[in-house]
Amino acid sequence: MRELREQSALLRTRGSLAGFLKALSVLIVAWFALSVFSPAQAAETAPRLDIGKGGECVKDPQWMRKNHMHLLKHQRDETLRKGIREESASLKNCIECHASTKDDSVIAREDSFCVGCHRYEAVKPDCFECHSGTRKSAWLRQRNGK
Repeated sequence: MRELREQSALLRTRGSLAGFLKALSVLIVAWFALSVFSPAQAAETAPRLDIGKGGECVKDPQWMRKNHMHLLKHQRDETLRKGIREESASLKNCIECHASTKDDSVIAREDSFCVGCHRYEAVKPDCFECHSGTRKSAWLRQRNGK
């Protein structure tokens, strides 16, 4: 009987030690993750983008960073399926505002507005498989030889 009590106590000790070590490892991993991926460091590594003219957007920047793809998809559906063309949320309007003043494009260089952000987030934008990433006004100037 005494042997059983000793074995039981030993198992409880091992169990609590194992639990302690597991909790300690979780805390170490959490501390490491917070120290390595802190918001201050994320801000330092965020891409420097050429935002073109910039200015007032259809929504605030935080909202746009998170939801612009939904806005563009909704606008696409409204335009293609219902024939409703709302200029404020159109891709063409985004490009007119955010294309670089150097090359009139949102996709030409690593720091271009769309390319830079999508590369940083490891997301492939599929808009430009069909749409031009260049300002229409620049395209017209080039076409007319001005």
